[in-house]
Amino acid sequence: MTTNRILLAEDKHDVRVAFQEGLESHGFVVVPAASVTEALRLISTENFDVLLSDLYLPDASDGFTVVNAMRHTQPNAVTLVLSNYPVLQAAMTAILLQADQVLVKPIGFGEIAEIIQKKLSNPSTRSAVNKERVAAILERDLQLTIQNWMSRVEHTEELTAIPLNYQDRAGHLWRLLGDLVSRLRLPSDAKSAVSRAAREHGVLRRAQGYTVAMVVEESRILQVSIFNTLQNNLGSVDFGTVLLDVITIADEVDSQLKQAMLGFTEAAAARAAR
Repeated sequence: MTTNRILLAEDKHDVRVAFQEGLESHGFVVVPAASVTEALRLISTENFDVLLSDLYLPDASDGFTVVNAMRHTQPNAVTLVLSNYPVLQAAMTAILLQADQVLVKPIGFGEIAEIIQKKLSNPSTRSAVNKERVAAILERDLQLTIQNWMSRVEHTEELTAIPLNYQDRAGHLWRLLGDLVSRLRLPSDAKSAVSRAAREHGVLRRAQGYTVAMVVEESRILQVSIFNTLQNNLGSVDFGTVLLDVITIADEVDSQLKQAMLGFTEAAAARAAR
């Protein structure tokens, strides 16, 4: 009879030892990994029937990284994630697209063993999933993002107080999103260029009669629309890099808003000086 092998990814020594002893008492072979690096090495060099990974190892992105690696390398392995928190909809939806199940601590070893046995006895054959970086998704769905933004803007009374046609309402949005995609494709240590389109967008909005509050509001809506596009593509997002990309998106949108406000205020000052 074949003994099922579990890769246990847990950075806390006492927890790791307890889980290893508890699961081995139920007949499993447990191979512990104390770090993401060790877990990734084991995934690439050994075969496992099950991955049991803590969500935080110790950073929020670590659980994503380990699960993502297992899905790519050993797609038929049962993949379980341990979390200290109740199943929050947004985070857990993302996890469940990669993991077979989220187990909320505290949970007994007997219950975990039962879950594993049920999933192993009813295997679902999977193929390795081709994952996309956020930049590729946003570039592919650029028009959909703009449509979502436009729909939200057109239902915002504050912004529709100024009547504009579609093209004028969008302004430099295509270029702003293009600058964002370019920023996402840069190495993490590379210095990004200041968005010229954002500065010109601010000048345009001043000429169209926007207020500062309106410029800020449409920037907020842009960020919401970008994340809506990602939400619609959770099944293909590369979770190994998504958190860094989300941070980059927030930083770039804020940077573009700053440049837009600089253009806005310079245009206002030039007008007042005439």
